[in-house]
Amino acid sequence: MPPRLSYLTAYCRPAPVSSALITALFIPILQVRNASILSSLSDTSGAYNKRIRRGRGPSSGKGKTSGRGHKGQKQHGKTPARFQGGQTPDVVVNGVRGFVNHFTDDLSPCNLDRVQLWIDQGRLDPTKPITVKELVETRCIHGVKDGVKLLARGKENFKTPINILVSRASSEAIKAVEEAGGKITTRYYTHQSIRRLLQGESESSFTPFTMESLKADASPILSAASARPFTYRLPDPTSRKDLEYYRDEAHRGYLSHLVEDGHGPSLFYKTPGVGVRRRVKKGGAAVTGGENRIW
Repeated sequence: MPPRLSYLTAYCRPAPVSSALITALFIPILQVRNASILSSLSDTSGAYNKRIRRGRGPSSGKGKTSGRGHKGQKQHGKTPARFQGGQTPDVVVNGVRGFVNHFTDDLSPCNLDRVQLWIDQGRLDPTKPITVKELVETRCIHGVKDGVKLLARGKENFKTPINILVSRASSEAIKAVEEAGGKITTRYYTHQSIRRLLQGESESSFTPFTMESLKADASPILSAASARPFTYRLPDPTSRKDLEYYRDEAHRGYLSHLVEDGHGPSLFYKTPGVGVRRRVKKGGAAVTGGENRIW
């Protein structure tokens, strides 16, 4: 059905030429068809709270077929959402491919073009260190969970030197930040530590807590903790995977100072020629002493 015209549309039409003034005024009004709102009438949500009784006559609106229509499987019974009409399901024909890793970290992406835009708009101060807290408070990222990963989209337009601290960063993002004269550091975060960081219960640090001096005068973290009531310090990684990532200088990890010269970040593969070799005496098994006996 075509939409009905309103009074204002009718007045915009060219009025028929007539000698009588009354005829010229009333002819457009007589030609107007009032806009119908019958199709959009409805009760206020929550106004009707009675149970719908189906199959109780045509006046109820849910009589005879009870709102299910005529015939068919949807009228006679129920069909599951994954039902495909009886044919062999796609999951059987093609199988399940891939998997979902439930143990991976849910990192929030942050691209260089967005950081540059926030700096141009004055939301981020490039003269001060940029941490996860500054990115969240300025709404540069949203819904951070396990950390932030810096990506290199818009790297050709990134020209501001910054000192940024994130969870992880791509190689192209690291290269772009350092070519602009900035510095990037990756640090280990957890979901709980990020929540405490945003609540002001802890403070971000570019170095691990063990590197700081025990004197409050020489430690910026301890001096800041004494000035403000910080309750928790940021945790350090414990799993081998995280330790090897943040020990790697290529990732600009904050634990890269623990790796000696000539060594790699891996905790499993050792550098050749390093370590004590055990010498075994030739000439038979060792004699068991009395102090080594079990019984």
